[in-house]
Amino acid sequence: MNQEAIINRINEIEEQLTKLPIGYVVYKTIRGKKQPYLQWNENGKPKSQYIKVANREDVIAKTTLRKDLTAELKELKAMAPKTPEPATAPSFRTNVLYGGRLDAQVAMVQGFGKRDCYRLLDRFMNLRLAGRVCLLYGLRRTGKTTMLFQAINDLPQEERSHAAYIKLRKTDTMADLDLDLERLWKGGYRYVFLDEVTLMEDFIDSASMLSDIYAMMGLKIVLSGTDSLGFWLTLTQELYDRAFTIHTTYIPFHEYSRLLGIHDIDEYIRYGGTLLPGELAFDDPDAMALDAAFRDDETTRRYIDTAICGNIQHSLACCKSGNYLRHLRALYDAGELTSAINRIIESMNHQFLLSTLTKTFKSHDLGSAAELLRKQSDPTKRTRILDQVNREAITRKLMQLLEIKNQEDASIGITDAHVKEIKEYLKALDLIVDCPRRSVNSEPEEYVLFTQPGMRYCQAQALVHVLTNDQDFMSFRQEERNIACEKILEDVRGRMMEDIVLLETARSMPKNRNAFKLILSRSEFDMVIYSSDDNTCEVYEIKHNQVIVPRQYHVLEDEEQCGLVQSQYGKITRRCVIYRGPSCILENGIEYQNVEEYLNAL
Repeated sequence: MNQEAIINRINEIEEQLTKLPIGYVVYKTIRGKKQPYLQWNENGKPKSQYIKVANREDVIAKTTLRKDLTAELKELKAMAPKTPEPATAPSFRTNVLYGGRLDAQVAMVQGFGKRDCYRLLDRFMNLRLAGRVCLLYGLRRTGKTTMLFQAINDLPQEERSHAAYIKLRKTDTMADLDLDLERLWKGGYRYVFLDEVTLMEDFIDSASMLSDIYAMMGLKIVLSGTDSLGFWLTLTQELYDRAFTIHTTYIPFHEYSRLLGIHDIDEYIRYGGTLLPGELAFDDPDAMALDAAFRDDETTRRYIDTAICGNIQHSLACCKSGNYLRHLRALYDAGELTSAINRIIESMNHQFLLSTLTKTFKSHDLGSAAELLRKQSDPTKRTRILDQVNREAITRKLMQLLEIKNQEDASIGITDAHVKEIKEYLKALDLIVDCPRRSVNSEPEEYVLFTQPGMRYCQAQALVHVLTNDQDFMSFRQEERNIACEKILEDVRGRMMEDIVLLETARSMPKNRNAFKLILSRSEFDMVIYSSDDNTCEVYEIKHNQVIVPRQYHVLEDEEQCGLVQSQYGKITRRCVIYRGPSCILENGIEYQNVEEYLNAL
């Protein structure tokens, strides 16, 4: 193993250790039976906790892994190259990288594409902002650490020699960091990049030390952390108006496409949300990790547990001794907060799926699908299943199954106050946003968009397969069931494509233009773009199809419904269908625009 590989492996192990439970398993005899306990030292005193039956296999496996990794780390550090240091070099308390070891880390990101938000980090690095620090935050796998190394790499060579990178651990404290920053300052360092800073339990309540002392002295400080809610909480107290913030969670299609070279909207629907290329890069060790992407329901649940639920729980518990837990305190004390967050996310996805599937079975779109399946030129794909199926019965069955699920969720004591607070924190994480919707005659119901489509699609996919194993449905031939299942999933992808186009368009609009879904008395426009400068609007339908069918644009030709739009939002200047086929203009003036082209042009 060469020196660079040794350094990379050391850093990889140290990162893995931060995610594993501290301690080891011991067995105590209780009432004549040996029971496993997790034991560790805290402030010089031994602590232990009973390991529940449901968690034993996982805890034992993780503590065994910690033991093996610790032994390997010890061997690797003995083999690691020693960076020449001055005789007066300080002894750091945290994991400080500088000089040759830092150069080896930075070299790993050379040639990587840069996030769109990197321009904000570059701007911070070149501005004189006394007393301000930069907060770089977002969910896991959204490029934060890479951006830190890119910022170091972009420093002029002379300045880079005055830069240090610190990867914080759970065992570190703000007191440790304070001593190390003072030593770095005295040693002539002027750029410090703090990674995983939210792992420190006292960070949220002590963060102002970084801005009030070191940033005021002239130290350029960039902080990054997985627990992005922790940063959001510091902005309300310790770092109020003293932080330059950069969010990384939301990755729009054009950026995902540019960075990963994946230009298919369906691939974005399946895996979008993290900067890992799904199942396409099998030679990438990160992509092969168990929690690398939204591969299936299990990996999606694991991501939600670690990147979202754990994020919220850790941040709330660390903030002012847990005062921000509010109504969630009882769930936290009972050890049920993570499962409650998971259930609420799942419930929102159930509601999304319920509205999508019931709309599918009620609308004439299903009749169109039945006709297309009936007329398939390929006899292996030709089926009359959607003609024969009892749509009303299946709709009732779907609603019944989903309502039962929701009742089960409610039975464990999650109140409206819990839901409200958890949604507030999910919005703070940039995971969900309110759908921009308007209505001509009534107030539309609440509907949220997920900024990580891969997470939503995998959960919806898992639930669809459960629902389609209904006893009546199982009476059809396997081949016909497969075709029908694919039709349902295609409709889910279609609804998600609507959400993606609407969300990305709304986010890209200047102040004088607004994008929203418009609900009318007997129809709806998937998207309306209103320009307040000249009181004009554009109307859109968004379809997952690759072929042009007149039914797709019937509402765009409905003069009565278009008249209602024009009475509210001025003259219609464009009528367009966004779909997956090639762009063109029909003889009647209706435009068709390819969805990937549209999103890349935003």
